[in-house]
Amino acid sequence: MPVLLPSSRPRGRSERAGASCASHHAVVIAGGGPTGLMLAAELALADVDVAVVERRTDQELVGTRAGGLHARTIEILDQRGIAERFLREGQVTQLAGFAWTRLDIGDLPTRHAYGLALRQRHIERILADWVEELAVPIHRNSEVTGFVQDATGIDVALSGGKTLRASYLVGCDGGRSLVRKRAGIDFAGSDPTLSNLMAEVEMRDEPAWGLRHDAIGFHGLSKAESGRVLVVVTEATLDRTGEPGLRDLSDALVAVYGTDFGVQNPAWISRFTDAARQAVSYRRERVLLAGDAAHIHHSVGGQGLNTGVQDAVNLGWKLAQVVRGISPDGLLDTYHTERHPVAARVLRNTMAQIAMLRRGEAGLKAARDVVSDLLAMDEPRKRFGAMMSGLDIRYDLGEGHELLGRRMPDLDLTVDGCPRKLFALLHSAQAVLLNFGKPGSVNIAPWADRIGTVDAGYNGAWELPAIGQITAPEAVLVRPDGHVAWVGDESQRGLADALTTWFGPPAAA
Repeated sequence: MPVLLPSSRPRGRSERAGASCASHHAVVIAGGGPTGLMLAAELALADVDVAVVERRTDQELVGTRAGGLHARTIEILDQRGIAERFLREGQVTQLAGFAWTRLDIGDLPTRHAYGLALRQRHIERILADWVEELAVPIHRNSEVTGFVQDATGIDVALSGGKTLRASYLVGCDGGRSLVRKRAGIDFAGSDPTLSNLMAEVEMRDEPAWGLRHDAIGFHGLSKAESGRVLVVVTEATLDRTGEPGLRDLSDALVAVYGTDFGVQNPAWISRFTDAARQAVSYRRERVLLAGDAAHIHHSVGGQGLNTGVQDAVNLGWKLAQVVRGISPDGLLDTYHTERHPVAARVLRNTMAQIAMLRRGEAGLKAARDVVSDLLAMDEPRKRFGAMMSGLDIRYDLGEGHELLGRRMPDLDLTVDGCPRKLFALLHSAQAVLLNFGKPGSVNIAPWADRIGTVDAGYNGAWELPAIGQITAPEAVLVRPDGHVAWVGDESQRGLADALTTWFGPPAAA
């Protein structure tokens, strides 16, 4: 069991509200983007003393960056009871796609068989409001500059000379993560083969709206939320690096369109590449990584932000249990074991898409056409749609029922004679054992202080994305992240082992 500092004990939210001046926290998160904010909320729901260190003075974000939420991320937000906050502001759409082939997931078995078009600045703002409600202190206008670990904790140095003491530090500080570098974790992968510019600008002349594909790469001109022109253009070479300017954008437009359309008054210009890298380990002792600090790839497919938020939900409950002394430190190793393969697959499918999109050559066009024809068929469309939307993720928890390791569907249950959605049982980020058999037939008394038990009725079909209909289980153990840790019956075979693995040893009688 970890030895915690006295000031790192779980505290009530009223106490956390005044914790921003404290020098001790159970967990310090470097980075207040979507991943860091989601992780902070998960820890706060578990009553863990957590603080965020964020270099920006407020949550304002320059640039467009990520443009939406995939179905599984919307489900995760629904598991916490906040999905409607995002749905009210975004546009429901069929967001999933592969190499410019749109994948309609409207017939997949989920309450959210769609994506949500919503810019990252809005996603961050809504998450930040939630985190504020949970009274998580955010050290703004500050950055992590270094850290030193010892047997009982970690000293985290901030810009300005301040130091925070914590039990764990989580790097959610982006692709250039200082936390990752200082921890000595290798960022393995491939160098860029193409460079894109993205910008929000004004143009004196009417632009050539829409997508274009040519020998240089892929390009697009569309209307931004502000009414300006949103530009995505592939640069002719990789020679230019660093912060791009208006001249870089003008030259790139001329190379593609023969004119820059009188480009002027940029609100912002950014450069991104198809570099694909992943941390070889998501953990080194008391330092963990999540989001872009753990994996980077091209933005095609829109999976980056979503993967980071899902990292946070996988890590949050595990870190909370270790901090609170419920589970041994080794539980944190399952974070890498489960999430590293997920991001590796994202890198792989992103690289495959870029390989088909990067130039408008005849052979590549033929390959895109073949893939597009394939994805027009129902079975491939459903499988790729489930992959790109995150609905098919399965953690390897061994052999067993088709549900094991997968996300639990949001069933319409009957509990105590009343209708109840399954996701409503996960709002507090607590595990739940669902018993569909004889009421009271499953007994988990030694773990009752950390897991809820619900006798529930359900008469509908059991169906999983990309899998189809499955055998109805008699009992299911659902982790706080919504993934299934055990499937069984009244015999409770294997249940005690699963409970101990994921939720610590049984309480003493």
